[in-house]
Amino acid sequence: MAEYHNILTQVQVRGPAEMGLDERGLAARERGVEPRFSSLLGYIGNAQLGPVHLGMFGTVAFFLGTAWFFLTGIGMLQSVDWSWQALWRDLWWISLDPPGEEYGLGFPPIWEGGLYLIASACLLIAVLSWWIRSYLRAHELGMGKHVCWAFAAAIWLFLVIGLFRPVAMGTWSEMVPYGIFPHLDWTNYLSLNHGNLFYNPFHALSIVFLYGSALLFAMHGATILATSRLGGDRELEQIYDRGTASERAALFWRWTMGFNASMEGIHRWAWWFAILCPITGGIGILLTGTVVDDWFSWAVAHGFAVEGGLYNGPS
Repeated sequence: MAEYHNILTQVQVRGPAEMGLDERGLAARERGVEPRFSSLLGYIGNAQLGPVHLGMFGTVAFFLGTAWFFLTGIGMLQSVDWSWQALWRDLWWISLDPPGEEYGLGFPPIWEGGLYLIASACLLIAVLSWWIRSYLRAHELGMGKHVCWAFAAAIWLFLVIGLFRPVAMGTWSEMVPYGIFPHLDWTNYLSLNHGNLFYNPFHALSIVFLYGSALLFAMHGATILATSRLGGDRELEQIYDRGTASERAALFWRWTMGFNASMEGIHRWAWWFAILCPITGGIGILLTGTVVDDWFSWAVAHGFAVEGGLYNGPS
């Protein structure tokens, strides 16, 4: 007999399409796409697709995000002399690059970084508009704003890399190129040019929260899947009326770790770890080159690295 507790949903319960709340009758007129169902998506989540609500800010985000994608493609195509063959052949290595250092914070010619700045402005407005949209949707549904502030943490890192740090450094050339491998090369260059980011304590904190988030999500997901046959997937019920699934999950973690989170508390742990990853990472990058030029020298000066050898602890 099929069971409803595995990694993939083995029994898909399907009823009429859920159109969502619209207590004031304001959202229905902005909803697009008639709901459809996908059995493939039903294996990993809800099978229903739509309705989609864009609204004014969602529409702005969609069109300006599309404009960013289009302008980036135009810049990449121009960089290979308008050759579609070269574009597809070298797509992993080509990029739309920021202006050169000689232009500072000025506006350069269109093919020397001007197109990059226009595309970046489109992307910035699109991302901020999407955040406003998420905030307004949460407010309309009477939800807390946890998703919005988690998204804002990621936007903080985006703004540090693409706006705050370049302005603080006095040149748009510090911005990230729009490309696959060139983006990774920029990350490597930033670390090498400033004495190895591994010695940046905020970078270290960011990695702690990154790995911690992965661990917490894996532990929580595994616990719910392991107890879903006992009702563990109905987490709200388990919060206000703790049942056998909660009791067994709590007992398992007390037996293995000596401590267990609650059905509600584990989400707070995961939320904080997840948002602190980009927040601390953004602080570390913002300080790089603006306050600390060489992180290895900074580490040597503060006693947790030694010049020319391994650190073996205090003598």
